[in-house]
Amino acid sequence: MVSFVSTVPSFLAVVPAPSSTTSRHPPVNAGIVCCKIEVDNVQRHGFRRRDMLHGIGATIGMDVMARSCLFVEVANAADLIQRRQRSEFQSSVKATLATAIKGNPDLIPPILTLALNDSVTYDKSTKSGGPNGSIRFSSEISRPENKGLAAALNLLEEAKKEIDSYSKGGPMSYADLIQYAAQSAVKSTFLAAAIKKCGGNEEKGNLLYTAYGSNGQWGLFNREFGRSDAQEPDPEGRVPQWEKASVQEMKDKFTALGFGPRQLAVMSAFLGPDQAATEALLATDPDVSPWVQKYQRSRETVSQTDYEARTMSLFLLLIQEN
Repeated sequence: MVSFVSTVPSFLAVVPAPSSTTSRHPPVNAGIVCCKIEVDNVQRHGFRRRDMLHGIGATIGMDVMARSCLFVEVANAADLIQRRQRSEFQSSVKATLATAIKGNPDLIPPILTLALNDSVTYDKSTKSGGPNGSIRFSSEISRPENKGLAAALNLLEEAKKEIDSYSKGGPMSYADLIQYAAQSAVKSTFLAAAIKKCGGNEEKGNLLYTAYGSNGQWGLFNREFGRSDAQEPDPEGRVPQWEKASVQEMKDKFTALGFGPRQLAVMSAFLGPDQAATEALLATDPDVSPWVQKYQRSRETVSQTDYEARTMSLFLLLIQEN
């Protein structure tokens, strides 16, 4: 409870005590005269009951404002702590996945396809599917379109055990795990390309990637962290068998997702174990061929910034919550 006792004397102190001369008058009249004198003095000094109420109200208002400011400061501090902890956890996850992928570079293509196939199950008409981790179920990972992806999933499950051991917020969802693994896989391919351009010198390659790459764009990717896992497999028949599909079938699937020939060319690394073979097939289509050539040229540049930026932005669109 707020006490206002200390504010009252400052108002009453200006009211003079009754003069001792009033005792010369009859008792009744003296009381009347004293009252009149007090009122006159209060009015003369500019203090009324309304003024006192205003003063008390101001005191209450200032106290409420002070308490509100304190609450906001505490809330902001808690938010900053939470964001810092989230950022630190994400950095640890990336480090764990990067280590796992670096030791198994042959699994990079299936990791990319795993992430793509978990995402493209999205159906706009029913608003179901999408990047929800459903591909972890044995009945889904064993489908024809997911052939050869089990080893990639097993690698991620081993990494998940380590991640969950230091997670303070409970187990990491498969939906997040798979997409973060794909992010690490994509970055590892760009970094490997930079190192190759530097004659195999890792230090120079890392410097090249940091200086000219589009590493900063991954900040948008982190905002999608916190996906929930599906509790059952996604419906069948939503994902093409990329290695057996015609270019037209691929185009149709990307069109259903809201994309076109350009995006299909960008995602060539996600469509099978051999990117060169996939691009050779895509180049036979007049709509896709110009984009294949464009991004092949971009990959030959020192920074391959155009190809890298397009890959990251499209990948981000694919994994956003639908």
